[in-house]
Amino acid sequence: MTDKTEYIPPAVWTWDAENGGKFANINRPIAGPTHDKELPVGKHPFQLYSLATPNGVKVTVMLEELLALGIKDAEYDAWLIKIGDGDQFGSGFVEVNPNSKIPALLDRSGDTPTRVFESGAILLHLAEKFGKFMPRDPAARAEALSWLFWQMGSAPYLGGGFGHFYAYAPEKFEYPINRFTMETKRQLDVLDRQLAEHEFVAGAEYTIADIAIWSWYGQLVLGRLYSAAEFLDVESYTHVMRWAKAIDARPAVQRGRMVNRTFGEPEMQLHERHDASDFDTQTQDKIGEDA
Repeated sequence: MTDKTEYIPPAVWTWDAENGGKFANINRPIAGPTHDKELPVGKHPFQLYSLATPNGVKVTVMLEELLALGIKDAEYDAWLIKIGDGDQFGSGFVEVNPNSKIPALLDRSGDTPTRVFESGAILLHLAEKFGKFMPRDPAARAEALSWLFWQMGSAPYLGGGFGHFYAYAPEKFEYPINRFTMETKRQLDVLDRQLAEHEFVAGAEYTIADIAIWSWYGQLVLGRLYSAAEFLDVESYTHVMRWAKAIDARPAVQRGRMVNRTFGEPEMQLHERHDASDFDTQTQDKIGEDA
């Protein structure tokens, strides 16, 4: 399908609140809160306000990985933010993340609560706080950080680019779908070449770079994003597929996927998480036990 008419941009752009496809009701050209609403606060050191989108999954996986190592100080409350209902525009949420995007973390482990927003920043904050999933060797650390920031810069082309025009846009047009499909496949090729020579993205060690990248690209090749696996020929990226399946098998990753999840299989949904016991016995049996 090709564009039938050429779009000529106006001299000054104005917002059409009805234009924008599936997410038109929550997209707007201004920031700030739309309503007053305080955020709930639980008993644990970390208060997470999120939803199990790929960006949200990054943080719950990280927290579950830390807990799997026996780090009790990483205990957290995960509160559900329904972005379709506009929860991210409540005054309390905007105080934690002025960008009104999930996830948002409030670190209450010190004397003064510290807000951390942007998923990559949250991963790095937790890695540095607990000294885990980030190499200590300077060269290895630089490699892991490079791949973490690669993900932060690349994934918008996958999500806001390919995902939007392929799955969510109100009309399908050839040019944007081709443009972002090409870029998504280029990114998968970048990963495949790297993973052909390394067990994990940044080398021999599992790091926050893997957690960040798997949440988007791993789930993409596993068929969980945009129903696009066949369209993108994901099976051809054999090294990415090997890596994606290996990380997917980690019990902490499987638990992290469940938290703040409100869609998909009912047995994989845990709308809020306030204690390890919130993962019921049946689910624990399905995902195994940590070594």
